[in-house]
Amino acid sequence: MRVRTLSGLNAIPPARWDALTGTDNPFLSHAFLSALERHQVVIPANGWQPMHLVLESDRGELLAAMPAYLKGHSWGEFVFDWAWADAYARSGLDYYPKLVLAVPFSPVTGPRLLHAPGQRLRDLVPLFTTAVRELCQRQGWSSAHCLFPRPDEVGEFQQAGWLLRQGVQFHWHNRGYDSFADFLATLNSKKRKNIRRERRQASDTGLSFRMVPGNAVPDTHWGAFHRLYEKTFLEHGNLGLLPAPFFRDIGTLLGPRVQLGQVLDGDRLVAGALFLRSRTVLYGRYWGCQRELDGVHFETCYYQGIEHCIREGIQRFEPGAQGEHKIARGFLPTRTWSAHWIVDPGFRHAIADFLDRETPMVQRYHLEMTGHSPYKEHTAASSET
Repeated sequence: MRVRTLSGLNAIPPARWDALTGTDNPFLSHAFLSALERHQVVIPANGWQPMHLVLESDRGELLAAMPAYLKGHSWGEFVFDWAWADAYARSGLDYYPKLVLAVPFSPVTGPRLLHAPGQRLRDLVPLFTTAVRELCQRQGWSSAHCLFPRPDEVGEFQQAGWLLRQGVQFHWHNRGYDSFADFLATLNSKKRKNIRRERRQASDTGLSFRMVPGNAVPDTHWGAFHRLYEKTFLEHGNLGLLPAPFFRDIGTLLGPRVQLGQVLDGDRLVAGALFLRSRTVLYGRYWGCQRELDGVHFETCYYQGIEHCIREGIQRFEPGAQGEHKIARGFLPTRTWSAHWIVDPGFRHAIADFLDRETPMVQRYHLEMTGHSPYKEHTAASSET
């Protein structure tokens, strides 16, 4: 067996990649990752160079893989290490490039080590972590970072000597609700009334709201959504790197695993939100609007997603990174993780000390946010996913 690097997913047929355990997560599918490459989103000029790690048998069988990228900056990761990069620079060392084991622009928890059925995680992690360490040392890269791994992977990385970092997101959990009203009935009176008010505001605009599978979205609506996404990103001081053909592409290839939350004025798309889904999880990603209207953002990005989960029997809804305002709308704090290998021993010690001080603060924040639960009865649904 050997671990080698690939400069692009076009080297592996989609069926071989998607046969690996974990590719039910849409962000880890060949269609999604290869679309990022095909549409020139993850390229060195954007600070993302594909450097995927694959484990193959002596006969060339694909046994396991990790999506990986050589990074020239820390944008698009959602695990913020700017202070670490600044400390390197002040010491006269280069923090970039670094190796990132993650899905670009997607702060979603999921498997980071994909493997063929029958292969065991505890056997594979030591092979990959050793290969990553050797690769970083050989190439002179400062570090490697595994972002948003699943909880069952976290312990394996820690066992391999990687430093762990915690974060907090806000997720909604389906407790077997029969309807949106059934969900509302579990909230305290104040939060229930607030959600009803926001939904009424959205309804009073006269706009219509619907969720449409990716392969049923007209080309004109993909084009309109891209313009709205790009406009909204620019208004918030960010650059929307995803081109319109990327959205059309994943909509066609992933079909109902992509959902476009549409806000329509007649037949005209005036706002929208992009969602992706696995069998058990709905993920909220990008939002765009022509102009802000009361209740429309919450209706499109949160309440339409919750209704979709209830209707489809989806267990969890992850609407994106950060956002304490989500608690009042039924989303509870959930721990996220990242794992870090720092090549330089002195900096590895300094970052470990930083994490020793940061971790209790993150844990206190998680506990404090849990105390603001909007549910009438305290729930354990805020635990790790």
